[in-house]
Order: sequence, then structure tokens, then C-alpha cells
Amino acid sequence: MSLKGRDYISAADLSRDDVLALFARAAELKAEFRAERVHADPPLRGRTLAMLFQKPSLRTRVTFEAGMTQLGGAAINLTEDVVMGARETVRDVAKNLERFVDAIMARTGPHQVVVELATQAGVPVINGLTLREHPCQALADLFTLHERFGELRGLPLAFVGDGNNVYHSLALLGAMLGMEVRLAHPAGYAPNTAIVERARALAAETGGRLEFTSEPVDALRAAGPGRWPRHTFAIPEPG
Repeated sequence: MSLKGRDYISAADLSRDDVLALFARAAELKAEFRAERVHADPPLRGRTLAMLFQKPSLRTRVTFEAGMTQLGGAAINLTEDVVMGARETVRDVAKNLERFVDAIMARTGPHQVVVELATQAGVPVINGLTLREHPCQALADLFTLHERFGELRGLPLAFVGDGNNVYHSLALLGAMLGMEVRLAHPAGYAPNTAIVERARALAAETGGRLEFTSEPVDALRAAGPGRWPRHTFAIPEPG
């Protein structure tokens, strides 16, 4: 695939074709593992992933480690062993790890930490979460929707909460796929303006769009049965 050797720092690092190719490959691997509980030709045999955690994790750690194991590789969990910027600089961590592993996944606070890791490391770096983005979460969410609905172009997606890292990545990836991504957020919790501008630029190319409201029920109704008949959930009345 064209993704070989590339970093994944932002959801915008992928193209629409990249995403659809990933979804197709993921569907194949998922079906094979579900049927056999093993892959006939594990695609990550002999590969090692270093996982850097500056934030606590349950789902991110387990899914990455289980995924590496199921695909034939191995994962090394690094928490207190490596404190980037304290005991060793980000550059030192990157230059050491690139000699020992095939890829690095980092779950940090500041987005710049992952950006610097990718700049300094000679192996692919994956953003496992920063305060700015959570692109792997967005990929998993939209893959689930793709399994359920097939074509995502025109599908409305409602997100209720603050304009946080998950919303940022969903907005970028959803806009790239031509979706309508709706955010209901309280005053003072709007998303990053640079992310919104980038997502709107992507949406202009694909027919997607972003919508904002302060009313959660409005956002949910817009993504409910009236807009998309194949939805089967009911939206409760307020109160």
C-alpha cells in the first residue's frame, strides 16, 4: 500500500483513497481472524512496535498490543521507563527506538511531542492520542459506520461535547469522506479554528460539511431517522 513507511499524526495525513483501502484491508483481516482466530499469513510477523504512554490508557494499550499480537508482531509498553523531555529528550528517544523497533506509537499530551518524534525517528510514528487529535479513534469509529452503512458520503454524524481531540479527528476524517459532521458544544468549548478550517477545505472537495449548535437534541435529531432512514435508534425527548 502507499501507506508503507508513513507517519500517522493527524487524520488529515490520509487521503480518501487511503482510508477506503484501509477499511477494505481491515474488513478482510477482521473476517479472517473472526473465522479462524488466526491469520494464515500474519502481515506483521517479525515486526515490533514501541508504545510510549505519557497518559494512562486501557483501550489504546490493549487494542494496539492485541492487534500487534494477532497480526504476528510484538508490542513493547513503555511508561515510566521513558519520560520524554525529562530523563531523555524526544530526539534521544526517537533516535534510540528507531534502532530497535519497526514503528512507534505515542500517547501524549502536547501534540508537538508526537510531531517531533515523527520528525526525528527513521521509523513510522503513530499518534495514539494528543490534546489536539485522536486519529486512530476516528478511524475505528468510521470503520464501524462503514461496516454498518457502506457508503459514508452524506451520512450525518452527531458529536455531543466539547470540540476536543476526538471531535477534531472525526471532523477531518468525516469531511474527507463527504460526511456531515455535527457538533453540539457548550459556550466556550468550540473546536480549534485551524482544524475547522482544514476540515471545511476537505469538505469543499468532497461535498461534506460541518455544522455547529449549542443544542444537543438538535444535533441528534439531524442525525436521526428523519435524515437517515437506516438508523434504528430513537431520540428521547428532553427532560
